Amino acid sequence: MQADVIDYELIGDDMQMVKITLDPGEAVLAEAGSMCYMTQGIDMDTRMDPHGEGGFLGSLFKAGKRMLTGESFFFTTFTCVSNRREDVAFASPYPGKIVPFNLREQGGSVLCQKDAFLCAARGVDVDIAFTKRLGTGFFGGEGFILQRLTGDGLAFIHAGGTILPIDLAPGERLRVDTGCLVGFTPEVDYDIQFVGGIKTALFGGEGLFFATMTGPGKVWLQTLPFSRLADRVIACAPRVGGRRKGEGSILGGLGAMLDGDKA
Repeated sequence: MQADVIDYELIGDDMQMVKITLDPGEAVLAEAGSMCYMTQGIDMDTRMDPHGEGGFLGSLFKAGKRMLTGESFFFTTFTCVSNRREDVAFASPYPGKIVPFNLREQGGSVLCQKDAFLCAARGVDVDIAFTKRLGTGFFGGEGFILQRLTGDGLAFIHAGGTILPIDLAPGERLRVDTGCLVGFTPEVDYDIQFVGGIKTALFGGEGLFFATMTGPGKVWLQTLPFSRLADRVIACAPRVGGRRKGEGSILGGLGAMLDGDKA
């Protein structure tokens, strides 16, 4: 299925939104709950499989596979039913960047971390992909199930912090913290390796395993994985066992008493 040719605009810096402009009859599919706003001529429909291929059982099977990656059971399709161009916008779920992929320019397919998919032109297929090695599954940190975006149109993913694209030459190797890996093209060889050295593993603070990416191909990295951000927030939240940081003055303690954070 050939993807719709859509126009888009990225709005914002650290809490981005992508505004997609649809011509009459064009559509975009999105993860349920990611829509920010839409104009009057947009019709919204929720389905297990937005392409309707494979019948009910096929749609049910694909929806069940998506749930393994942490995505919702349903996709929402937004279609321009007006006789003029209409807008629909999707917002980032946490601080970071929205990355547009032209899948045609990436060879028709991109692999990305689970929960990364935001939206895509109708005709782009969102499926899951298993890593090739058993060791990757057990020690990958972010899990061995990835998302595979396939097609010839535009797709958008979201990642934390700043996004760094890296082009790998044939045989060139890159070692990456597993949480910082956002996506890569299918020709990149992906594996998980032990960091080496008991002292480094126990006291290095970087985890026990690295993702090893070997070219040729393209890799996208993020500077702030959501899991790392969540750990810092929990560590500073008194109500869930953390403790306040950066509030050492007497006013900080008094403020905590006044707002009910301390008895």
